[in-house]
Amino acid sequence: MSPRKIIIDTDPGQDDAAAIMLALGSAEEIEVLGITAVAGNVPLARTERNARIVCELSGRPDIRVFAGCDKPMRRPLVTAEHVHGSTGLDGTELDEPTMPLQKQHAVDFIIETLRTEPEKTVTLCTLGALTNVATAFEKAPDIVDRVQEIVMMGGGYFEGGNITPSAEFNIYVDPEAADIVFRSGIPIVMMPLDVTHQLLCLKERVDRIDAIGRPAAKAMAAMLRFYERFDVEKYGSDGGPLHDPAVTAYLIRPELFSGRHCNVEIETQSPLTLGATVIDWWRVTDRKPNALVIGKADADGFFALLTERLARL
Repeated sequence: MSPRKIIIDTDPGQDDAAAIMLALGSAEEIEVLGITAVAGNVPLARTERNARIVCELSGRPDIRVFAGCDKPMRRPLVTAEHVHGSTGLDGTELDEPTMPLQKQHAVDFIIETLRTEPEKTVTLCTLGALTNVATAFEKAPDIVDRVQEIVMMGGGYFEGGNITPSAEFNIYVDPEAADIVFRSGIPIVMMPLDVTHQLLCLKERVDRIDAIGRPAAKAMAAMLRFYERFDVEKYGSDGGPLHDPAVTAYLIRPELFSGRHCNVEIETQSPLTLGATVIDWWRVTDRKPNALVIGKADADGFFALLTERLARL
C-alpha cells in the first residue's frame, strides 16, 4: 500500500515532537504533506519554531512548516509553559532552525491541500487545539467532505481532565473549534487521556530511547525526562503519560489500539465544565456516534514502535 497522506497540526510540546519524529521515521506508512503550527502549549512564535527544530533534528528540513492561528476562535489563549517549559521543548539545548517558515498561512495550506489532493485521501492529525482545522472548515466548507479522517489527541472520559477537573488541555484551549470539528461529520479517531495515560514514560523505556545514541533519540530522551516530571508529581505514577504520539502510532499500527464508536459532545458554555468532552461511552442516549473513542493501548508495543522508528532518524 502507498503511504497515507497526512497533515500534522501541532503545538510542540515535547510529546508533539515525539509524534512528529514517529511520523518522519515511518516513511513506508506515512507521507507528511506539511506541518501546520497552532498556538497552544506555547505561543505560535514558539510552536512554529519548534516544529522546524524537530524537522531538522529528524534530518527532514524538506518538510514544509506553516504558521497558523495565534489564538483560539472565540477566547483568549491559554498556554502550558508550566508543563513544557518556556520554550515548549525544554530539557535539552536545541539549535535555532535554519529551514524557512513557509509564507502561506496554515489555514490556507490546509484548504489548498484538501482541494488539490484527490478526495478523501488526506488525513488530518491534530495534536493541539483544533483552531486551524475549524477555521479552515468555516472559511472553506467545501473541504469538509474531502477529508479522509481526523485522528486527534484530545479529551477524556473516566480520567477527567488535566487542565481543569473536567477538561483536557487541547479541547479546553479552543472548545468552540472542537465543537465545529466534532459536528463536521468527518470520521474521527479520538485519543483521550484515558488511553494516553496507559502510555507511561517508564525509566527503562526512556533509557532505551537514549541508548539509540543518535542525536534525535538522545534529544528526545532528554526532553521526555524533563516533560514527565510534572505528571509524575501530579499523578504519582512511575513515568508521565506520552499523549500525542498515540495519534501517529495509530496510523502505523492500528492493532495496538482498541475502542468503540461513541457520541462526543463538547461543552462550550459552562464555566465549571468548559471544554469537557461528554462521551456517551455506555450509549445511554440516542445521540449518533461521531467518533471512534480509543480506550485501550498496548503500551509495550507502542514504545517498541516509537523506539524502532526513532532509531531511523
